Parts: sequence; structure tokens; C-alpha cells
Amino acid sequence: MSASMPETMNAIEITDGGGAPDVLKPTTRPVPEPADGEVLIKVVAAGINRPDVLQRQGAYPPPPGASDIPGLEVAGHVVSVASDVTDLAVGDAVMALVTGGGYAEYCTAPALQCLPIPGDLTMEQAAAIPETFFTVWNNVFDRSGLQPGESFFVHGGTSGIGTTAIQLAKAFGSRVFATAGSAEKCQVCEDLGAERGINYREEDFVAVIKEATGTGVNVILDMVGGEYVQRNIKALAPDGRLCYIAFLNGSKTEIDLMPLMLKRLTLTGSTLRAMPVPYKAAIAQNLREKVWPLIEAGDVGPVMHATFPLDQAAAAHTLMESNKHIGKIVLTI
Repeated sequence: MSASMPETMNAIEITDGGGAPDVLKPTTRPVPEPADGEVLIKVVAAGINRPDVLQRQGAYPPPPGASDIPGLEVAGHVVSVASDVTDLAVGDAVMALVTGGGYAEYCTAPALQCLPIPGDLTMEQAAAIPETFFTVWNNVFDRSGLQPGESFFVHGGTSGIGTTAIQLAKAFGSRVFATAGSAEKCQVCEDLGAERGINYREEDFVAVIKEATGTGVNVILDMVGGEYVQRNIKALAPDGRLCYIAFLNGSKTEIDLMPLMLKRLTLTGSTLRAMPVPYKAAIAQNLREKVWPLIEAGDVGPVMHATFPLDQAAAAHTLMESNKHIGKIVLTI
């Protein structure tokens, strides 16, 4: 560690698993040192994501070896690099996907999971990208194989994941549909590129999808689960793909598997946090080659809702759990 580097830093810790947002408390921790293949980032901004809420509630513990400090995405400047890192240098401005530790003044990150900040994005905007863009690319394009000309449907269209998925699917030539909980949010989905925003409180999304497409959609990205599973299966076209990344309404439900056979459907899903660095590095490379030019051109980008200072992480979590936000919530350090 450089002699000019402080020994301690401000951070946010979870003081009681399973608790309300107020269990997020400011604390002081030692500044971490980068291990082999890692860099140390002086964090300017850190994104907030639903997995952070689940971790706070005791439902999503960090994988072995990861920091117990919440936060899966950061943006800032490299201040130290491991001896085996050659592609990054002190002073570089980067955004990074991390397994934890983002709610702090300093955070280590695998160099292969760091990306340059494209275009003229602010640090706050950059911090809103990694978790959602990595997740959407991995599940919609890699796992589900969405192709130009196919149709795509995402639930929670105004979430961080939803706003990202709508933009990327549209940019790569798909017809896009999305659910949201109000007329205002449905309009946001359509403004971002969805052909139809479907108010799930007032409309049957299966009926709307069937009327719009005739046969159903090719790919569905769902984070709801529960009774949505069977309805999603009904909304898929033959050879369709249903992909899960979360289960806000529960991971257990009873379904009829016969339509999977009759329509030759694929049911898949993934979690990203515990995947090894080479797996995430491949996603990072795809994003840099295929998505970064779109961000630089202004065709896609993070949808920002609010920023909070680090010591107000509890208020930021309260906002996320209210589901009143549209797009991303970010902490500023």
C-alpha cells in the first residue's frame, strides 16, 4: 500500500441480517489491498441493486471470500494495482462489477471486470451500469440467445434491469414488450423503446402479448416468479426461452410442464455474483465490443432516478423497496 494511502476508510455495514434499512450503518474499515489480478479503486459512486436489499435482509449472503460490505458495482479511479496487472494503471477512470464492497470509499475489483467509462458519462452514471448491463447481456443474449428480428418481453420494465433490457433488446433489433405498475411507468417503457408497456395491475399480459404477436414472444426475462411462471409459459412462442434472474413473488410454484414439450420451450436462469472471474471477464469483453459503442453514440445508457450520499444508504434502500423509482439509485462517495 502506498504511503499516501489512508489506512482506514468510511463504509456502510449491515449490522443485523434480516433487518429493515436502518440496519445499514456507517462504519470505519481498513482500506483493502488488491490481491493478484486486482486493482484498488477510490470509489466516486456505487450503484444500488435489489441483491443488496436481499443481502441486507439475510437472504443473499456474499460468496466465500467476498467482502461483507454491500455493493456490486462502482465507478472511480484506480489508485493501486497488483503486480500482475498490466492493462490498468494508477489514475485510470473505470467502472467495475464486484462481488461486494461497493458501499465504501475504496473497493478492490478484478482487473478483468473493470471497464473504461464510455463517452461523456458521469461517475454516477457509470456506477449505474455494471450490475444491470452484465446481467442483461449474460441472460438475454448469451443464455437466451435473443436474435435480431425476434420478440422480447421483460417484467419490471422500469427497474434498473428492465430499463437496460428494453434499450439493449431494441438496439439489437428486437420487438420489445414490458410490464410496469402504472400508466406513467408504461409510458417510460415505451419511451425507452418498448412497443407496448403493459400495466400488470389492469391488464392480462398473456392476452396482450398474444394479441400483439399472434404466437407469443421468443424470449422472456422475469424476476417475479411465483404464479408468473405458468403465465410466462403461455406467453411464449414455439421454441421460446424463459429466463429467470430473481423471484420477487417466490421461487416455488406448481406448473404444468406439458407446454414445454409441445412448444419446445427452454427454461433457464442464472445468478452472476458467485461466477468465476473468467466468466464475468467474457461478459465484460462482449460489452466493451458490442455495447460500449452504443453508449458512446447515445443510443443506450443508464436511466437515473436518484443519488444519495454514502451515509444515507438506508434512505436509498427505503426508496428501492418502495418501488417508486424508475431506473437506478446510486450512492455518491
